[in-house]
Amino acid sequence: MKATGIVRRIDELGRVVIPKEIRRTLRIREGDPLELFTDRDELMLKKYSPIASVERFSEGTAKSLHEQSGYLAAISDTDNVLHAFGTGRKGLLGHAVSEELTELMAARRSHLASLAEGGRILPVVQGGEEAYTAQLFVPIVANGDCLGAVILLSAEEGAVMEASCVKLARLTADIIASQFV
Repeated sequence: MKATGIVRRIDELGRVVIPKEIRRTLRIREGDPLELFTDRDELMLKKYSPIASVERFSEGTAKSLHEQSGYLAAISDTDNVLHAFGTGRKGLLGHAVSEELTELMAARRSHLASLAEGGRILPVVQGGEEAYTAQLFVPIVANGDCLGAVILLSAEEGAVMEASCVKLARLTADIIASQFV
């Protein structure tokens, strides 16, 4: 744990203000859920990730999605790529998702693009050196909240995501979302 040097007082309602700089750095936005942890005399706040709470399930679905589609498959929460399977997974795993993907999730919109069809390939992670030729993002939405995204990627020249893979990714997003209904 890293000390920030910032000290805040608790108000009469038990509230503490998290400084704007820390919220920006940790990508904590208004309305984001925080999880509380205690250890003796320490209190720790952590941004809550519903997808991470079903870790094994989401990991298994990402692996199955890769095996069924043949593409690099990943599952993210709203901040980071949690699971990835396939060639190039190390470039995604544990990295913060790009601003473009964050905006798609906030708007609860899917994105399908292929360079072979003249589509615009969006960055997947911040600072990533990706060379993808086709991509699909499907938001995971449960109870009106976007919890993350299902991601399919290809780096093969001339790649185009088949309709069956689009349906498979949407089904995967629905199955993950059903764990929270």
